Amino acid sequence: MNPVSVVIIGAGPSGLLLGQLLHKAGIETMILEQRTPDYVLSRIRAGVLEQGTVNLMREAGCGARMDKEGIVHHGTGIMANGVLHRIDFQTLVGKSVMVYGQTEVTRDLMEARQASGAPTLYEAEHVELLDLEQDQPRVRFHHQGQVKEISCDFIAGCDGFHGVSRRSIPETILKTYERVYPFGWLGILADTPPVDEELIYINDDRGFALCSMRSPTRSRYYLQCGLDENIDAWSDDKFWEHLKARLPDEHQNRLVTGPSIEKSIAPLRSFVAEPMRYGRLFLAGDAAHIVPPTGAKGLNLAASDVYYLWQALSEFYQRGSSHGIEHYADRALARVWKAERFSWWMTMLLHNFPDMSPFETKMLRAERDYLFSSQAAMTALAENYVGLPY
Repeated sequence: MNPVSVVIIGAGPSGLLLGQLLHKAGIETMILEQRTPDYVLSRIRAGVLEQGTVNLMREAGCGARMDKEGIVHHGTGIMANGVLHRIDFQTLVGKSVMVYGQTEVTRDLMEARQASGAPTLYEAEHVELLDLEQDQPRVRFHHQGQVKEISCDFIAGCDGFHGVSRRSIPETILKTYERVYPFGWLGILADTPPVDEELIYINDDRGFALCSMRSPTRSRYYLQCGLDENIDAWSDDKFWEHLKARLPDEHQNRLVTGPSIEKSIAPLRSFVAEPMRYGRLFLAGDAAHIVPPTGAKGLNLAASDVYYLWQALSEFYQRGSSHGIEHYADRALARVWKAERFSWWMTMLLHNFPDMSPFETKMLRAERDYLFSSQAAMTALAENYVGLPY
């Protein structure tokens, strides 16, 4: 195969967004994806976009449907110690977030990629990354029954937590940091109107809950659950009963129930891999880091990686400067660790931990009391939730 400037491993939102931004900058890319397009679109993920992510979608020329159908949120609700509080993003930090499902983000980017004529090879299997410390690394893979190989200047590893990219960094160099939480989220998607016009995060004696949405007619709800829960034991009626019990009193009668169209249990973990660059390979998104979904940072953190990498590669090809490439990992990781801290803090603040001591329980109650009694503390929460600057 003919050489290209950048090979992108993974056609999820981070790989597609990077590909579209580089295409607009006149930089040739090839995207390789192990799965089919239908499989990629079938993955149900988060739907809260920071302003920086929204701006990148517009910059990539993929913001039209998002701007038409996305729901702008100027605040969020947090119920703690039996009281529902509203964090007013606009008043506190003058910013907002947008609710627009990751599936829709992926669909918009996929359609833009196809319209651009830039190549994406789906069902590319057995991918190997070779000569990563050389000026011309190579990617070898199987596609349509043939072994193929392509050389390039750089490789962007956007292939998720289980992908080949991170595994291609020698174990003697790679360091990982991880926290696995002792619970998961049982989530359902239902074609019912949301219980509130904004998200509501709930800390309750029975466990955490989240009331979210994908549109004015499609809701996404979560309950804290044990990692050993059997999803088959959770009928829709049982889910609605448990959710309603955790809702604020004024919202219990507003809850509209209905059949679920998707139900799943997701474990929670915090994970960071360093470095995010090895030779000519760059890691981005879930290939380099995972956050618990409590802070709505997963997709947004991937987008900030893409921003730094897009800027670095554009600088290299348009101005002949390697400065951005040399500093990509440091810039990305500085923001990654801040987002990891916020997601960890939100998770600790709002969940019930089975092994927590009475002292720790009192400390978290005091933390929640302080949060809602201090404008400075609420401002810090709002600043992190809407997204720190790139």
